[in-house]
Amino acid sequence: MDVYSSRIQVKSERRVEVKDVTEEVQVKLGESGIEDGVLFIFSLHTTNTLILNEGEPGLMRDVERWVEEAFARPDYRHDRIDRNAAAHIAASVAGNSLVLPVEGGKLALGTWQRVLHLELDGPRTRTLLVKVIGRKKENK
Repeated sequence: MDVYSSRIQVKSERRVEVKDVTEEVQVKLGESGIEDGVLFIFSLHTTNTLILNEGEPGLMRDVERWVEEAFARPDYRHDRIDRNAAAHIAASVAGNSLVLPVEGGKLALGTWQRVLHLELDGPRTRTLLVKVIGRKKENK
């Protein structure tokens, strides 16, 4: 069993922004050399999240709008400090990690599934930790 560890930097340009990071994750998986196993991706922050969904631009904008509307409130207590309570709460609801299957050296995703980074308190640069655990291809 082999373990590979790396990091991905994601830079957002807006306060709430969905960005497709599937290709960056697949590159890290390729670097690992692991053919069969699991990939774990984890955000090192408290005001962003990772989701698995379709990467269609309209849906991505819909998610951004829904998050902004669903978590908007004028009376969050934490807002007295940083004005980002909604971001913390949204991240708590959605979670900050994904575990994905690896088959044949590739992410085993459904037809429309993409790894999406959801920024909730941008613009910022975020660090995502990638761990791949599994078997490398056997040399014959």
